[in-house]
Amino acid sequence: VGGRIADRGFDITRTFPLALDVGSGRGYIAQHLTKETVEKLIQVDIAENALKNAVESEIPTVSVVADEEFLPFKEDTFDLVVSSLSPLNSKKKCTCIVNMSIHQVLKPDGVFIGAMFGGDTLYELRCSLQLAELEREGGFSPHVSPFTAVSDLGHLLSGAGFNTLTVDTDEIQVNYPGLFEVMEDLQGKCSMGESNCSWNRKPLLHRETMLAAAAIYREMYGNSDGSVPATFQVYYMIGWKFHESQARPAQRGSATVSFRDLAKIDGLHSRGKK
Repeated sequence: VGGRIADRGFDITRTFPLALDVGSGRGYIAQHLTKETVEKLIQVDIAENALKNAVESEIPTVSVVADEEFLPFKEDTFDLVVSSLSPLNSKKKCTCIVNMSIHQVLKPDGVFIGAMFGGDTLYELRCSLQLAELEREGGFSPHVSPFTAVSDLGHLLSGAGFNTLTVDTDEIQVNYPGLFEVMEDLQGKCSMGESNCSWNRKPLLHRETMLAAAAIYREMYGNSDGSVPATFQVYYMIGWKFHESQARPAQRGSATVSFRDLAKIDGLHSRGKK
């Protein structure tokens, strides 16, 4: 995901003198950036150990331990802000950070490129757990954090003051030996922390329910080699901070060509060749 965020930065034909990576972790974006795109990068994360173990990058970097919701920078500081999955992994926190922090520290005509998990993430795991609980316990409760819908991202970015918005989605599938290995990763081995964060969540799963869920997972979604897939849906979002020099949409009703003329385009093209 860090590499795909960097690719979106490469598509913007400009050099960013100063960039900020919010929730940088071990430098998952920085390792894919180049000096031709970013001249200097500030990496911010609340986990000090992650910053200490960051992957080396060819770009000069500075590490800052800080809460992503309260960035210790002045307004209009950065030309580019990026964020890969963390801390934008929950709708409530994403709204707070984009509105109060990211938009504030961006310079006018600065760009924000971020990624967060989408609503179909881990659907195999969630479905298997629900079916197992219904069968063994007569009801179910969520055990994976809720994810946002793609339709909410446009409202989030525009509400924060961004314009020229772009939102697209992608899916990444990872194969695991079984359900228990999937849950081990989610509970902290890979620092994903995607076990359910709801206040009223069910505190535990019974052993029989877990075994039933593992069997359902393998039966419904298992691969031919015995492994099981875990799907991660990722939303990528790009938004620009307003500046007078930016292009603006034409006024409604000012068009000089009708969409009905598109049916004649082949004839016009052939006539132009002759």
